[in-house]
Amino acid sequence: MQISSMQEETQGAVKAIQNISGVIGKISEISALISTAVEQQGAATSEISQNAQRAAHGTQTVSENVANVSQSAVETGSSAGGVLSAAGELAEQSENLKGEVETFLHEMREIVA
Repeated sequence: MQISSMQEETQGAVKAIQNISGVIGKISEISALISTAVEQQGAATSEISQNAQRAAHGTQTVSENVANVSQSAVETGSSAGGVLSAAGELAEQSENLKGEVETFLHEMREIVA
């Protein structure tokens, strides 16, 4: 009777140890899955960070280009104003020269006539 009782207790302990071993195996599987998920999340976070840095750099480059274009537009406007002023002066000088040539030709006609 004591032997059969000991055998029953031993079988119960073996079953309990098997159950504990199964639970430990499942915990190990879950830990491996969590570890893989954490690694994947870390890689995704790193990629997102790199993309954000690239986007920030691209935005900075675009801002610099816009500033350069704006500066060029200001300079072009200033140059256009200078050209317009020079064209106005040239037109005025042309009118003065035309008047002097007409006066000269008129005086020459009077001398010849």
